[in-house]
Amino acid sequence: MMYSEKVMDHFSNPRNVGEIEDADGVGQVGNAKCGDIMKMYLKIEDGIIVDAKFKTFGCGAAVATSSMATELIKGKTIKEAEQITNKAVMEALDGLPPAKVHCSVLAEEAIAAALKDYRERHGLVEDSRYEGCAGCCGGCGAHDHGHDLENEED
Repeated sequence: MMYSEKVMDHFSNPRNVGEIEDADGVGQVGNAKCGDIMKMYLKIEDGIIVDAKFKTFGCGAAVATSSMATELIKGKTIKEAEQITNKAVMEALDGLPPAKVHCSVLAEEAIAAALKDYRERHGLVEDSRYEGCAGCCGGCGAHDHGHDLENEED
């Protein structure tokens, strides 16, 4: 399996490792069965992500994608960070082997989970300013998908 120099660099010298004690948003994704668990911590001031840290239990690609994801979101607005996809993480790392693409997806999900936690803590869940990705996988929780409980069919 060939990794780009950037993947190797972020694996060997990961940026932003650790946790933020008084984080404004924390998201954890992954599961112990597949072996990759990512926890992301965000410090947000005036709608800008001023710091991001991570703790990842997993393979080298999981560490590298976590590291790159934190680099990509620092200094961004919440809305900009919500639009960072796994493809953007992969491109920033000059690609990943097909078997490791799921690591970049985990990084995208960790960002989304931490931002969702931030919105919930600050009562911004119903705030329509958070349009999120427009891809609408439902993962970010920022959109009304017309799932009102009255019309729910079993």
